Amino acid sequence: MNVHLCFHGIGTCTREREPGEAGYWVDRDLFLRIVDQVAEHHGVTLSFDDGNRSDVDVVLPALQERGLTATFFPLAGRLEDPLSLAADDLHQLRNAGMTIGSHGWDHVPWRRLSPADTRREFVDSRNALEEAAGAPITTVAVPLGQYDRRALKCLRQEGYRTVFSSDRHPARERAWLSARYSVGAGDDLGSVRRILTNHAGAREMRNVISSSVKRMR
Repeated sequence: MNVHLCFHGIGTCTREREPGEAGYWVDRDLFLRIVDQVAEHHGVTLSFDDGNRSDVDVVLPALQERGLTATFFPLAGRLEDPLSLAADDLHQLRNAGMTIGSHGWDHVPWRRLSPADTRREFVDSRNALEEAAGAPITTVAVPLGQYDRRALKCLRQEGYRTVFSSDRHPARERAWLSARYSVGAGDDLGSVRRILTNHAGAREMRNVISSSVKRMR
């Protein structure tokens, strides 16, 4: 079993682009202590959602200093946002050995999407990100932890090799639908250590059940 840690912004959220966004940002010093811990554990992977500027300003140097790699999931609809990554940043991440995936277009729940929204989130977003990054996009991260059976079926039909959720339980190696633990402003080094060292408790089992329900609804 693997543990996937997911981050969003690192540092201070200077402008919320949606309500509650600041709650998903992690203090820079805490983040550096966390990646120090990750470097000491096997079977732990890192990913970064939303495509915030901190991915290149803070995260990339920290990963390089520790010999770590990660997957970055920018939003196609924010590529022109000055607070977000641009095409040159995606190239910089790729040249440093990082992987680029898709987080969709508009950061909306992937439940009960219309056919037009399905294409925008699953197809148009990938096309835009592939053009910006100059490389194929084969992985995707579900926004807001919200998906349903139809969304998963469409993602499989579109050929995504891995779909990452935020269902907070350990993931089977090479699982197509792979759960992650989101780390946010409410976490500290102790809570992350518990994820890394003791991730088979009752809460995780409830999350496994919840994930199963999402896949069937």
